[in-house]
This record gives sequence, C-alpha cells and structure tokens, in this order.
Amino acid sequence: MPRLDENTQQQLRDAEQGVRSGTARAWDSFSNFALRDNVLEVAVGLIIAVSFTACANSLVTDIVLPIISLLPFLSRNLPEKFAILKHGPNYNETISNGYNTKDQALSDGAVVFAYGNFFDKVIRFLVIAASLWAIASIYSKTTDDNIVKKQVKCKFCRKYISEKAKRCVNCTSWQDGREETRQ
Repeated sequence: MPRLDENTQQQLRDAEQGVRSGTARAWDSFSNFALRDNVLEVAVGLIIAVSFTACANSLVTDIVLPIISLLPFLSRNLPEKFAILKHGPNYNETISNGYNTKDQALSDGAVVFAYGNFFDKVIRFLVIAASLWAIASIYSKTTDDNIVKKQVKCKFCRKYISEKAKRCVNCTSWQDGREETRQ
C-alpha cells in the first residue's frame, strides 16, 4: 500500500484533531443543555402528562361516555351527534337527521352543528380537571407542600391574593387592618 508523504499525514492528523475537538465541544454543549436538572424535570413531567392524558381519555371514552349515552336524547355515540342547520343537495328526508353520519353531511356540503363533539371535549376536560384536583388534594394531605392554595379577595382592591399574605401584592395594602385604624 502506498505511503502518504509527511505533509499529507500532518494535514490528516490536524483534521482529525479538529473533528475530535469540535465533536467534544458539541457534545459538552448538548449535554449541558439537555441534562440540566430543570430540563430533565420538564421532560419527565411531559411524559407523565402524556400518559395521564391517555388514561383520562380512556376513562372518558370507555367508562363515562357509555354511561352518559344511556340518556334517551343521546342514545349512542356522543361525538357523532349533530344537527343539520342547512342541508346539502343529497339530503335524504327518509332519515331523521337527513344523513347517516356527520362526515356524510359535511361531504355533501351541509352546514352541521356538531354538538356531540363539543360535549365530548367538555366532558373530557372536566374529568381531567377533576382528576388533577384530586391528585393535588391527595398530595397536599399526605405532604406539607400545599399545591392547591386558598385565595381570598383583598378588602381594598378586590383582587385575589393568598390567604396567608400580610400585604396585597396588587395594591400593597395591609391585610391585618393597620390601615383601617389610622383613618
């Protein structure tokens, strides 16, 4: 195998050293960014939030909505409930709603009031909010860290502040009555 001359070998060594140092700098920069404490905490929090949302959606879809669908005016699939505001050219008067599905009505050019989908989203939101509140309440009772903080209205500016506040953060009035006695 032919040998490289000394000048070419030195250029290759310099290039290799430059690539190694550049890679090391890039890795250090990336690890300083990605492996900081707060970034890792956010990443773990997001992963937990995604899995919690999947569980809450399953609770709504598989348990809550079938029970709600037993109500006479909802009958079956809540997200598929709709009303026709203006029918399209292929409107079928023999069907109660004029169309079998919401997608069929939309593809026909009908104006659709999709109230079922809205109710589905509202129920999902309420179940997730109630679940988060329950988790925060249980956490607050088992530890001394209070996530759900009680708030009261300031006597002077009527904005909400912490019940433990001595002064209002908005109008800086004292909450223990100091200013009432001077007048």
